[in-house]
Amino acid sequence: MKRLAWLVCPIAVLLAIGLVEFEGPGRAVHLMLSALALLCGMGAVFGIVYTLLAGALIRRFFARTPSQPTSFPPVTIVKPLHGDEWTLLSNLSSFCHQDYPGQLQFLFGVHDSEDPALQTVEQLRLLHPEAHITVVADARLYGPNRKMSNILNMLPEAQHDVLVFADSDVSVGPSYLRNVIGELQKPGVGLVTCVYRGQPDPGFWPRLSAKATNYQFLPSVVTGLAFGMARPCFGQTIAMRRETLEKIGGFAQFVHHLAEDHAIGEAVRMIGEKVVIPPFTVSHACVESSAAKLIAHELRWSRTIRIIDPIGHLGSALIHPLAFAWLTVAFSGGAAWAWPLAAVALLARLALKVQSDHALRQAHRDLWLLPFWDIVSFLIFVASFFSTRVIWRGFSFKVDGDGLLSPVQDESR
Repeated sequence: MKRLAWLVCPIAVLLAIGLVEFEGPGRAVHLMLSALALLCGMGAVFGIVYTLLAGALIRRFFARTPSQPTSFPPVTIVKPLHGDEWTLLSNLSSFCHQDYPGQLQFLFGVHDSEDPALQTVEQLRLLHPEAHITVVADARLYGPNRKMSNILNMLPEAQHDVLVFADSDVSVGPSYLRNVIGELQKPGVGLVTCVYRGQPDPGFWPRLSAKATNYQFLPSVVTGLAFGMARPCFGQTIAMRRETLEKIGGFAQFVHHLAEDHAIGEAVRMIGEKVVIPPFTVSHACVESSAAKLIAHELRWSRTIRIIDPIGHLGSALIHPLAFAWLTVAFSGGAAWAWPLAAVALLARLALKVQSDHALRQAHRDLWLLPFWDIVSFLIFVASFFSTRVIWRGFSFKVDGDGLLSPVQDESR
């Protein structure tokens, strides 16, 4: 992409100079705006087509029936914790309400023995005295990815050979474990991961964050899977056997990765085993309580995708048909043909929301927020190309071309 930019930018400058010299500055500006309007209009048209297709594919994806297990092996559920999240107790409790007759161990880990998340774990013990709960408090760090360091500290206490890793902000239904194990038992499957939908905390900004998850992220993943263009693996669920974990060389190799979940999925594929996604979602808590936190989170996610899949990230421009349509209106000077395009783009996005809500069995709420978020999201998408810095759990990092983290020591530079 950098080489392409170095080639395209000088050509664009020469064309602009040529237009000014031969057409005059006024005519040149008019032609450039017309060309931009045409390009944005094409982006809007392709985006509308993608949006309508994504709506159909997302309904087809969730119409399938999840697999059922042939046996119920004992499972260790590994959950790294950090801080007292709004819905932490209910999230953890959802894993204790599983329709799964096999033996379960719940393994929780923190870096700090004074972490307030441990108080929630004690509440969980009181609510579920029958649950086999193990807690590890270990401050050792092996790299900048603190989550992976936490998991490495926890793994020696895992008692079972089937391991299910799930983030602390995840909530699941009663059939979750049964369906995950059913997929893991299929021939050739080495890892099971799950797509997720946003479950907002109270407030305006968490509701916007949920829009990003439910009506941009989720449709793009389902569409990418349908066309064989996506190779995802999500930290919201990573289920694997201990044997597979040993085959890929353990987790220590991922302590410098920003997208450690994606790297784990690729490592499993490299040993010839499949990574599969069952047709149901888990819920991911959207906790961004301010505009700054929401933008920082979305920038981190967008820059992560740009690094691990630059072509796919560039192609994700198609998920922004409304923004392209508004740019078409602006660059065309409000031409009569541009307004209907904007209307169709808006209707396509609303149709995708309705179809996604239907597939996810959730209410049609906050329709008015979707157009607003679409514009904000497009600005974040554009900003993702201009820096490699991310903020993660209050720490600032730079990310290299291989997706490896390096701490930023001096914030003033």
